[in-house]
Amino acid sequence: MARFTHPRLDDVPLDLALHALADPNRLAIVARLAAAEGLSCSNAAPCDSPLPKSTLSNHLKTLRAAGLIETNQCGREMINALRRAEFDRRFPGLLDAVLANAA
Repeated sequence: MARFTHPRLDDVPLDLALHALADPNRLAIVARLAAAEGLSCSNAAPCDSPLPKSTLSNHLKTLRAAGLIETNQCGREMINALRRAEFDRRFPGLLDAVLANAA
């Protein structure tokens, strides 16, 4: 069974969160997760630029390390969900501002 590390958001510095959101592919993943309850890894990937599985895995790892997403195993799939409420408490307005200017 896969185990993922999800940091306490109190331990996540602002620069790590901004770094995670700075990449266009990671931002696209966050935008897709913001519009859905939870997505498998392949469904969370940006549609406009197909990514190799290893690259997608690295992007998801970076987002997990920054406290933006939570990944849980559901059967054989890994389901990713945005930690929106927790992230908004830690960094009020940041995610809204970034997502509003992502287009």
